Amino acid sequence: MSMSKLSTEERKFANDFVTFVNGAVTQFHAVEESKTRLQERGFTEIFEKDEKSFNSVKAGGKYYFTRNQSSIFAFAVGKKWQPGNGFVLQGAHTDSPVFKVKPISKQTKSGYLTVGCECYGGGLWNTWFDRDLSVAGRVIIDNKDNTFVSKLVKIDRPILRIPNLAIHLNREIYDKGFKPNKEDHCVPVLATAIKQQLGAQVPETQPAKKKQKIETEDKKADDDDDHHSLLVEVIADELKIEKSQIKDFELCLYDTQPAQLGGAYEEFILARGLDNLLMSYVCLRSLIDTSDDLSQETQIRMVALFDNEEIGSSSTMGAASNMMSSVLQRLNGPKNYDIAIRKSILISCDMAHAIHPNYPEKHEGRHRPSMHKGLVLKQNANQRYATSAVSSFHLKEIAERHNIPLQKFVVRNDTGCGSTIGPILACNTGIRTLDVGVAQLAMHSVREMCGTFDLVSSYQLFKLFFKEFAALDKSLIGTD
Repeated sequence: MSMSKLSTEERKFANDFVTFVNGAVTQFHAVEESKTRLQERGFTEIFEKDEKSFNSVKAGGKYYFTRNQSSIFAFAVGKKWQPGNGFVLQGAHTDSPVFKVKPISKQTKSGYLTVGCECYGGGLWNTWFDRDLSVAGRVIIDNKDNTFVSKLVKIDRPILRIPNLAIHLNREIYDKGFKPNKEDHCVPVLATAIKQQLGAQVPETQPAKKKQKIETEDKKADDDDDHHSLLVEVIADELKIEKSQIKDFELCLYDTQPAQLGGAYEEFILARGLDNLLMSYVCLRSLIDTSDDLSQETQIRMVALFDNEEIGSSSTMGAASNMMSSVLQRLNGPKNYDIAIRKSILISCDMAHAIHPNYPEKHEGRHRPSMHKGLVLKQNANQRYATSAVSSFHLKEIAERHNIPLQKFVVRNDTGCGSTIGPILACNTGIRTLDVGVAQLAMHSVREMCGTFDLVSSYQLFKLFFKEFAALDKSLIGTD
């Protein structure tokens, strides 16, 4: 890639990712965005609860299914596949650290209508202050005909904000740093109580007695419902339904500033949720774009995008569930399943830490991943990453053959190591696994950044991995 200018194809690819991440404001929306792309390229939806649906899978076919609307599996079956041949897998996750609306979120504080939220995952919560925020998620709706439906909702305008405390009232921030209390200080403002009570036309002056009455009435009403009626009304208006039709919802906050290409040379991608929507996108596109010609493929190519990685993966839709092993067994059948596992491989894809210009000492001296230098191969002697010499051989060999850059990474001995879905899936399935990721800055911030070139080169490498793994694996001997 010319550092002075993106090529037409590189810009097109990067902008498609920008479109994807702008739509994927929650894990539910990430799955919906994925479904749309899969359907456009001829993938057929099947269902875990429908045995006939799974039995319809055949060689040469392309399929996908979801669980909980927040995890999605997609796979393309080689025309020469038969039980026992194995799987070529790429895995990532759909969730990111966010504020999630509490089951009882209605609060009134000092004349403001505020929304109680839980901290999901290990976010850099200070970065959420003074951002233009909104809500998105899924809503359970009463259809008024004895049926109910779960629909996605996204409020496209900023309706919430977590304001900073003015420096004049917080001088100690210079000495003690910015350390907001997650329960008391990370509470977004929805509106003012007086506006809710009196409507849009509020007189400039209010009699003291009247103002006190408003505050008292609002405080009393605070115990009547779980959520502010105003918030429920905004959601109902967006879905074009009555407020009474809303039975429940799962909502999270998101930053309304759209993702975009940045930097003087458009060399950066600036967005929310790069960890891990970028890797999810790369996996998905590499599968889709290699699924049209399966005539010589002997294995099943699969992408698995899980929910709940940011909180440990222990859920029915997380990588620690039965989801992966159950699906592989159903597709392969029990007779040759163990044989298939020994012929399989999994790339666990999660973003990596780029060297920071202001904190270079945070990296081990000889393992300093940089932007524009390719995908990062992550290793850890204590198995926080699942990479081994055997599991990483294929990726390194394919990258070398096609002159695609790779980088190596380990954490400092005095620094904690992050976790991924890699070791979890390796343990649950017994499949050879390696951990990789695109290098980024500001991980878990409300606004992250990575290199445009690394998005493109990773996609190219993953496509080649799908195509060339089976043949290369046959040439590797003496590993078992």
